[in-house]
Amino acid sequence: MKVVADENIPFVREMFSDYGDVFTCPGRSITRAIIEDATVLLVRSVTPVNESLLKDTAVRFVATATIGVDHVDTEYLKANNIGFAYAPGSNSESVAQYVLSAIMTLSSTLKKPLSSMKLGIIGVGNVGSKVFHHAEILGIECLLNDPPKKRIIGSDIYISRDEVLGNSDIVSIHVPLTADGEDATSGMVSSEFLSKMKNGAVLINTSRGDIIDENALKSSRSSLGGLILDVWKNEPSIDADLFKLTTIGTPHIAGYSYDGKIRGALQIYHSACAYFFKQPVWSLPEEIPGESAGNIDLRGSLNPYFDAVSGAFPILNEDMRKCSFLTKSIEERPEFFDSLRKNYKKRYEFSHYTVICGKNQSREALILSELNFKVEIL
Repeated sequence: MKVVADENIPFVREMFSDYGDVFTCPGRSITRAIIEDATVLLVRSVTPVNESLLKDTAVRFVATATIGVDHVDTEYLKANNIGFAYAPGSNSESVAQYVLSAIMTLSSTLKKPLSSMKLGIIGVGNVGSKVFHHAEILGIECLLNDPPKKRIIGSDIYISRDEVLGNSDIVSIHVPLTADGEDATSGMVSSEFLSKMKNGAVLINTSRGDIIDENALKSSRSSLGGLILDVWKNEPSIDADLFKLTTIGTPHIAGYSYDGKIRGALQIYHSACAYFFKQPVWSLPEEIPGESAGNIDLRGSLNPYFDAVSGAFPILNEDMRKCSFLTKSIEERPEFFDSLRKNYKKRYEFSHYTVICGKNQSREALILSELNFKVEIL
């Protein structure tokens, strides 16, 4: 077989070496000419997979190493008997840690204790449920909205969107991008949505750029207390005027932890093996899950939770202002945006960090261990 893969999928050459020839290239460079004689196509979120890409090719199996599938025409795949797999939940911990760092940075900047803030979570799936879990550990009151889950489960824990918007100090969005049906999310963050938000509330979007009506957001920005965006319409040609209005604006890297990428790659590898009735022969090197990213000494810290989270993932360093995004010309910005993703550092999740607590910090040590940090008490 010939396998064509996005070069940003870690270990993809090693994983699929026994399939045959593995050709890797940037995701936006994958064209029909490249995959014409390929049996397997492996992508991430930047490659639109549809009829125009696949028609008259030899592709029999497509997989995306991402949790979202809006860039894949799954109906076309089904109609043409092309196998498909994706990686649900693979980077959910990564995105949840991004959101947690954002919330804690806001708390520190605004001088508002976590316990005084209400967090509204729109969409409580793989990512939203982890954001909920982490926030609860830290004593943040959460308001949840998820109409599909409400219909299935019937639990009163899920309340109306209007209730969430009207009572939340921070609103974090974690929904899939869908265009049809009663739960359609395309353009969900509209003028009406924004008008129902509590005055001075903060909006965080790490789901998909098309969830937001960007013109409406620009018009309503003055009523918000903060705006944190990781995803944008028309990536990589993002709206620079909207970026200027953000409190923090990042280049679609919330889910880009090294751990999340590896989990996604492993999921599609095992799916491909199942599809082709092949025995998996590759496994992750033993040392990688336990790799240390360093120690964070919290003894004497006045704000140990913030210092631990920001020490592991300092979200302010991810802001595109840090790399002078706006100094680039309009023509340069799309390529620069993509380069930030392609060359993104090896970002470890909390489980790779050891926090050092004093003997008088047993409560802090317990909470940090529940956030997946390794803990030492000295």
